[in-house]
Amino acid sequence: MIFTQENEYAAVLDACVLVPMALCDLLLRLAEEPAMYRPLWSEQILTEMAKALKTKLRRSADAVAWRRRQMKEAFPEAMVTVPPDLLKAVECIPDKNDRHVLAAAIIAHANTIVTQNTKHFPKDCLDQYGVLCQTADDFLSHQYHLYPQLVLDKLDDQAAGISQNREFVVASLKKSAPRFCELVEKHPL
Repeated sequence: MIFTQENEYAAVLDACVLVPMALCDLLLRLAEEPAMYRPLWSEQILTEMAKALKTKLRRSADAVAWRRRQMKEAFPEAMVTVPPDLLKAVECIPDKNDRHVLAAAIIAHANTIVTQNTKHFPKDCLDQYGVLCQTADDFLSHQYHLYPQLVLDKLDDQAAGISQNREFVVASLKKSAPRFCELVEKHPL
């Protein structure tokens, strides 16, 4: 299979999966050439990510701005503009603070929303729009089952980028994606 930046499989990455550095890094590496999927986000998602980085992880404003800028430069096509009227149309999402995520998925024709907060996105609501909701663990496990060697290569690239080995990266992903980590650990180096 040939992977291209025009990959048709698209995923809205919720803020909660963009905050943990190791998880964000792997998700974005999987979207780099050869791309396994097309990442999507909105300005509101990036704003929520930035707020969490500052308040929960105590990152400096400069570090947060740098990360946000790097993401936008690496994936300029990922930005989705959500019309305000669409937010009113997705009232089936119980928490109105999460409606923008489904709205971004609808506007961008995304296949899935990758979030750790799956309970915020009821299946019957998403089914109306043909959108799946997956945890990062489910999404990464699925990508691994599709193309294990490519995922392993990208994990190795991630490790090399921080002068570490694959085991170090996998250990840093265990909290966010335990089943995915088990799959990777079973694969011989």
